[in-house]
Amino acid sequence: MSFSLSSLPISVQAFGLLVLSNLFMTFAWYGHLKHQAGQAWWTAALISWGIALFEYLLQVPGNRIGYAGGLSLAQLKIGQEVITLAIFVAFATLYMGEPLKMDYLWAGLCLVGAVYFIFRN
Repeated sequence: MSFSLSSLPISVQAFGLLVLSNLFMTFAWYGHLKHQAGQAWWTAALISWGIALFEYLLQVPGNRIGYAGGLSLAQLKIGQEVITLAIFVAFATLYMGEPLKMDYLWAGLCLVGAVYFIFRN
């Protein structure tokens, strides 16, 4: 039995690729704060650009699949913001050792409202 990404629903394909791309984006944007704090900013920027390439290799097809499959531009954007916050909270607390704050919950609830308004018919 073989598995194909195209056998999954469009929303799973699109948002799955966006989750993976966001992992790379988060490390590209913030990972240097932990590992390259002592290096020149341009060294961190070059490494971050290299990581960000993989973000784009996943983000561009994810958005194209979603848009071609009927998701609106606004749905893709708000979905990406939800993904961004979820991954950022995990990254900040688990990887960077930041404390888990109630502000993350409040921000998430605001995004729930955004999702409601963008995805309702």
